[in-house]
Amino acid sequence: MAADERELGRVLVIANPAAQNGRCAEAAAFIERFLRYRGANVDDYELALTTGPGSAERYAEHARGYDTLLVVGGDGVIHDTVNGLMNRRTRDARPVLAIVPMGSGNDYARMLGLARNDPERALAQIVHGTRAFLDLGRVNGRWFCETCSFGLDAAIAFDTMERRKRTKAIGTLLFAQSGISVFMSHKEGWRFTGRVFEGGEAQDISGEEIVFACQVGRTYGGGFEVCPEASPEDGLLDLCYTTRFPNKPKTLVLFGLARFGHHTGSREVRLRRFERLEVDFETEPPCQVDGEPLTGFTHFEVESIPHALEVVLPAR
Repeated sequence: MAADERELGRVLVIANPAAQNGRCAEAAAFIERFLRYRGANVDDYELALTTGPGSAERYAEHARGYDTLLVVGGDGVIHDTVNGLMNRRTRDARPVLAIVPMGSGNDYARMLGLARNDPERALAQIVHGTRAFLDLGRVNGRWFCETCSFGLDAAIAFDTMERRKRTKAIGTLLFAQSGISVFMSHKEGWRFTGRVFEGGEAQDISGEEIVFACQVGRTYGGGFEVCPEASPEDGLLDLCYTTRFPNKPKTLVLFGLARFGHHTGSREVRLRRFERLEVDFETEPPCQVDGEPLTGFTHFEVESIPHALEVVLPAR
């Protein structure tokens, strides 16, 4: 074993064979071959294939005796896996999380700096990588590792899922197509009031949103820089929201600017960092948590959990 290679120990691979229109199954087979012949830095491994939403969460929660939990798939299976790990009460009971990103958006992997949809490169980054304890968010008891958003933000996320099934499109273009479609079909956003808590101080907020996103990392939707200054290591979540619903031309301009984080100078947009957030919507809004739906609420409590989970990063 080379001196700069990480000891992976006993590895559980959780793979979503349906991700990337089935390409993830090929990636999982490649990783299995790699682990089988890797040598001293892999003591043993097991492969668990997901069968639908929630199965990765169950695998992660009930896996015992593993040093590394290696996830192969997109943001959805990563989200489920993180929730399974965090269902374990103590940090010492959780294996380190490593990711081979094989999804449509891959926003969490983008934040970590991992090679996306390239299992050979991503695996090399894991083997030669470093480790850090990163922040997570939690909303109404559900964990998220990258993003939680409400209203039109979430409606776009759900539209991308349906559009992907029909067209097989992926990535930023898919999110852009969904965004234009959703914005053009809505005349108003979801009205909200809330309080943001940070450093022992509270600030009231209110508005009518086209964007209301709570972020661990900078991006959602396959690279839209909704919170350009967000960091998974500062112990805080970043919030981007709009105070009013602009006309359609301005809405589409803001959407385009957000691709590269240039929307932040708009007078309709507000940015905040927070430890905890309480927000109430007049009617139940769509809500997405790392791309997965969270339903049944008009009141939401969002909080940052600093340094919650150990994750493998590319060598710095």
